[in-house]
Amino acid sequence: MPPHVSADRSAAQPPGRGSVDALITQTRRLKGDMDAVRQDTRRDAADPQGRWQRALCDLALHQLDDLDTHLAQLRDGPPPVPAAGPAPAAPVASRRESLLSRVGSAEWNLLTDEALWSEELYGILGRGPTAPPLTLDELPALVLDEDRPKLTAMVTDCLIDARPIDGEFRVVRPDGEQRTVHMMGEPVLDAEGGTTSMWAVLRDVSELRRSQRAVRESRDSLQRQRHLAQTEHRLAVEFQEAVLPPWRGSPRLPHQGPRSLDLAAHYLPAATTSRIGGDWYDALELADGHTLLSVGDLTGHGPTVTSTTAMLLGALRGMAMAGTHPAQLMAWLNQLLDATVQPALGSAVCCRYRPDTRTLMWAQAGHPVPLLFRDGTGRRLDAPQGVLLGATARAAYGQAEETLEEGDLLLLHTDGLAPADRLLGLAPRLDRARTAQECVRMVVEECGESERADDACVLVARVTR
Repeated sequence: MPPHVSADRSAAQPPGRGSVDALITQTRRLKGDMDAVRQDTRRDAADPQGRWQRALCDLALHQLDDLDTHLAQLRDGPPPVPAAGPAPAAPVASRRESLLSRVGSAEWNLLTDEALWSEELYGILGRGPTAPPLTLDELPALVLDEDRPKLTAMVTDCLIDARPIDGEFRVVRPDGEQRTVHMMGEPVLDAEGGTTSMWAVLRDVSELRRSQRAVRESRDSLQRQRHLAQTEHRLAVEFQEAVLPPWRGSPRLPHQGPRSLDLAAHYLPAATTSRIGGDWYDALELADGHTLLSVGDLTGHGPTVTSTTAMLLGALRGMAMAGTHPAQLMAWLNQLLDATVQPALGSAVCCRYRPDTRTLMWAQAGHPVPLLFRDGTGRRLDAPQGVLLGATARAAYGQAEETLEEGDLLLLHTDGLAPADRLLGLAPRLDRARTAQECVRMVVEECGESERADDACVLVARVTR
């Protein structure tokens, strides 16, 4: 049973002061550590993860502020409350400074209809120091209309059924500001068990609830963002699976001539993003028996980029089937990308392999050049001129030729894979490989499929005879 809120409470002895002081010191140290953590959180307003982290830090700080204040009150003992009349005047500034964490107390006497308030309660409810404390009948006048039934029910249950009070309601202060108050109280009973008064403590939890609401909203925003990213990723994967060649492993072209290619390719997703990028590879046997090999990369991520990639690959295949050579292919792809509704930049390498003469014709648009491995050594092919696709209208592209030999290995890749020197260093190992698929496996093992900053792909063509 709590004591009556009266002047004689000031004589109460505070609990073990040393142990409480130690708890206060630990709490304030935690507040300092938490504030340092908050300073380190990301401040990007558009980043839901950062907003969520900051909101959690704010909530923790408010909780620690409350704990600090409550421990101080526990150490110092309950504040004196006059036997009657309003609380003495307190400086407005100091009352505002402690408004967020102070706890006020009150007692309503049912026999005399008197109300006794602590000074803190005046500050919490925004009452002037000369105003009389409100009776239980008058208190609902401060409460928001929709919360009055809740307060009435709590008070009624306490006075009639002797139930403890533990609930919140919102008050509107005289200055129009709305605050949330948490009220805990119990009835004070006489010797016969009848209720003579009601005792309560009231705490302003407005900032605490605001912080909790910010955490909840930030968490919901983060979940929506994650759901959106997952949906976007799923769509991009479906698009990409439709765009990239359906073959896996080490495919053979359906109508191979007297000199064939052993082919293998692999796509390596980025580790730092859940979105699919614009890297692609392709291999296609043409009507004249030649083979089209290409890799490319469009800037950006997501379904939009993947759909643009599908458009470029469709155009590339169609023009190649019509007999268009690599340089002209690049020029027309550049015009196509320049004319798209959403501007984009891309790089690409396009090769046309003629098996009867083992001749490789190729062109590039701002892309890493093919690497040629022969007899345990590797080198870069000399690059013809070519700017990025979409960078400038009506750009001209050069074309180069290279004669391959049996056992040669041609490696095409996008720039997110690895530096060319690192790939060329694999020459002795690649020379011992028996298949293109084994070569791709070595490249993937060297370059790694985890902790990648960007997505990439690699295409290997090995001259078998």
